[in-house]
Amino acid sequence: MRLATARDELEPLRDPTISGPDDPRLTILVLARVIERLGDIELVTAHEIQDLFAVDLAYLQDFYGVINFGSEEDIETLLTAQEQAQAPNQPKANEVPVATDGQDAEGVGQPSASSPRPAGGRRAAIEEIPQTGR
Repeated sequence: MRLATARDELEPLRDPTISGPDDPRLTILVLARVIERLGDIELVTAHEIQDLFAVDLAYLQDFYGVINFGSEEDIETLLTAQEQAQAPNQPKANEVPVATDGQDAEGVGQPSASSPRPAGGRRAAIEEIPQTGR
Protein backbone atom coordinates (compact mmCIF):
# COMPACT_ATOMS: atom_id res chain seq x y z
CA MET A 1 0.00 0.00 0.00
CA ARG A 2 1.26 3.44 -0.86
CA LEU A 3 0.47 6.79 0.71
CA ALA A 4 -2.79 8.25 -0.57
CA THR A 5 -2.96 11.45 -2.57
CA ALA A 6 -5.80 13.96 -2.61
CA ARG A 7 -6.81 12.52 -5.98
CA ASP A 8 -7.10 9.05 -4.45
CA GLU A 9 -9.67 10.39 -2.01
CA LEU A 10 -11.52 12.70 -4.43
CA GLU A 11 -11.79 10.65 -7.63
CA PRO A 12 -13.97 7.90 -6.12
CA LEU A 13 -16.51 10.58 -5.14
CA ARG A 14 -17.13 11.10 -8.88
CA ASP A 15 -18.16 7.47 -9.31
CA PRO A 16 -21.92 7.35 -10.08
CA THR A 17 -22.42 4.45 -7.65
CA ILE A 18 -21.20 6.57 -4.71
CA SER A 19 -23.96 8.54 -3.00
CA GLY A 20 -21.67 10.75 -0.91
CA PRO A 21 -18.68 10.84 1.46
CA ASP A 22 -20.40 8.47 3.92
CA ASP A 23 -21.08 5.74 1.36
CA PRO A 24 -19.51 2.46 2.58
CA ARG A 25 -18.40 1.58 -0.97
CA LEU A 26 -16.15 4.64 -0.97
CA THR A 27 -13.71 2.81 1.31
CA ILE A 28 -13.47 -0.05 -1.15
CA LEU A 29 -12.75 2.27 -4.09
CA VAL A 30 -10.11 4.26 -2.18
CA LEU A 31 -8.36 1.09 -0.99
CA ALA A 32 -8.39 -0.32 -4.53
CA ARG A 33 -6.56 2.83 -5.69
CA VAL A 34 -3.79 2.77 -3.05
CA ILE A 35 -3.14 -0.97 -2.66
CA GLU A 36 -0.44 -1.80 -5.16
CA ARG A 37 -0.28 -5.53 -4.53
CA LEU A 38 -2.23 -7.96 -2.35
CA GLY A 39 -0.38 -11.22 -1.90
CA ASP A 40 0.06 -12.68 -5.39
CA ILE A 41 -2.46 -10.28 -6.93
CA GLU A 42 -0.56 -7.59 -8.84
CA LEU A 43 -3.58 -5.63 -10.11
CA VAL A 44 -5.92 -4.90 -7.18
CA THR A 45 -9.41 -3.75 -8.16
CA ALA A 46 -12.57 -2.98 -6.18
CA HIS A 47 -13.70 -6.52 -6.95
CA GLU A 48 -10.79 -8.04 -4.98
CA ILE A 49 -11.28 -5.64 -2.07
CA GLN A 50 -15.03 -6.29 -1.77
CA ASP A 51 -14.42 -10.05 -1.70
CA LEU A 52 -12.15 -9.86 1.37
CA PHE A 53 -13.25 -11.13 4.75
CA ALA A 54 -14.51 -8.37 7.06
CA VAL A 55 -11.52 -8.73 9.40
CA ASP A 56 -9.11 -8.32 6.46
CA LEU A 57 -10.95 -5.24 5.23
CA ALA A 58 -10.86 -3.79 8.76
CA TYR A 59 -7.10 -4.39 8.92
CA LEU A 60 -6.55 -2.62 5.59
CA GLN A 61 -8.72 0.30 6.74
CA ASP A 62 -6.70 0.58 9.95
CA PHE A 63 -3.42 0.34 8.05
CA TYR A 64 -4.58 3.03 5.59
CA GLY A 65 -5.54 5.31 8.46
CA VAL A 66 -2.28 4.80 10.30
CA ILE A 67 0.07 5.36 7.37
CA ASN A 68 -1.87 8.36 6.06
CA PHE A 69 -3.13 10.10 9.19
CA GLY A 70 -1.50 8.40 12.18
CA SER A 71 1.13 9.58 14.57
CA GLU A 72 4.40 7.79 15.32
CA GLU A 73 2.67 6.22 18.32
CA ASP A 74 -0.10 4.84 16.09
CA ILE A 75 2.49 3.31 13.75
CA GLU A 76 4.31 1.68 16.68
CA THR A 77 1.01 0.28 17.99
CA LEU A 78 0.23 -1.21 14.58
CA LEU A 79 3.69 -2.77 14.26
CA THR A 80 3.40 -4.27 17.75
CA ALA A 81 -0.02 -5.72 16.91
CA GLN A 82 1.41 -7.23 13.71
CA GLU A 83 4.24 -8.88 15.62
CA GLN A 84 1.78 -10.34 18.13
CA ALA A 85 -0.47 -11.61 15.33
CA GLN A 86 2.46 -13.33 13.62
CA ALA A 87 3.28 -15.25 16.80
CA PRO A 88 -0.21 -16.17 18.12
CA ASN A 89 0.91 -19.35 19.89
CA GLN A 90 3.30 -17.59 22.23
CA PRO A 91 1.46 -16.56 25.41
CA LYS A 92 1.98 -12.98 26.49
CA ALA A 93 3.14 -12.09 29.99
CA ASN A 94 -0.38 -11.39 31.33
CA GLU A 95 -2.14 -14.41 29.75
CA VAL A 96 -3.04 -17.75 31.25
CA PRO A 97 -2.17 -20.67 28.95
CA VAL A 98 -5.27 -22.76 28.25
CA ALA A 99 -5.15 -26.42 27.26
CA THR A 100 -7.56 -27.82 24.67
CA ASP A 101 -9.29 -30.19 27.12
CA GLY A 102 -11.00 -27.38 29.08
CA GLN A 103 -8.34 -27.20 31.80
CA ASP A 104 -5.53 -24.74 32.16
CA ALA A 105 -1.90 -25.80 31.81
CA GLU A 106 -1.83 -26.99 35.44
CA GLY A 107 -5.03 -29.05 35.01
CA VAL A 108 -7.02 -26.91 37.45
CA GLY A 109 -9.95 -25.98 35.18
CA GLN A 110 -11.03 -23.02 33.13
CA PRO A 111 -9.76 -19.61 34.24
CA SER A 112 -12.38 -17.33 35.72
CA ALA A 113 -14.18 -14.76 33.56
CA SER A 114 -12.06 -12.00 35.07
CA SER A 115 -8.78 -13.68 34.03
CA PRO A 116 -7.12 -12.44 30.84
CA ARG A 117 -7.69 -14.86 27.96
CA PRO A 118 -5.43 -15.41 24.97
CA ALA A 119 -6.71 -13.35 22.07
CA GLY A 120 -4.52 -14.94 19.41
CA GLY A 121 -3.81 -11.47 18.02
CA ARG A 122 -7.44 -11.12 16.87
CA ARG A 123 -9.97 -8.40 17.61
CA ALA A 124 -13.25 -9.05 19.35
CA ALA A 125 -14.91 -6.47 17.07
CA ILE A 126 -14.10 -3.94 14.39
CA GLU A 127 -12.55 -0.92 16.05
CA GLU A 128 -11.40 2.43 14.77
CA ILE A 129 -8.01 3.82 15.65
CA PRO A 130 -8.66 7.12 17.44
CA GLN A 131 -7.46 10.13 15.49
CA THR A 132 -5.23 12.59 17.31
CA GLY A 133 -5.20 16.18 16.07
CA ARG A 134 -5.63 16.47 12.33
